[in-house]
Amino acid sequence: MKSSCHRPLIPNLNRISGQIKGVAKMVDEGQYCIDILDQLRAAKSAITTVENKILEKHIQECVSISLKSQQDVDTKIQELMRILKRK
Repeated sequence: MKSSCHRPLIPNLNRISGQIKGVAKMVDEGQYCIDILDQLRAAKSAITTVENKILEKHIQECVSISLKSQQDVDTKIQELMRILKRK
């Protein structure tokens, strides 16, 4: 799967980048801990959303193709298991 299939997620990633920069600014300005934590939680949620979209696309396309062609099935399963264990 070429990475260009994930291009629609670029705006989401740019938004996340902005959120992280905003958190750094909040820390630099000494803002209230709970406010910083709220923003970190929002950024974390946005990252999880992007992660899940990429994982879903991988399963729907890469893994599906592998299963249909009966090629690299074990490799695809091992990849999925490795990434899921990291969560």
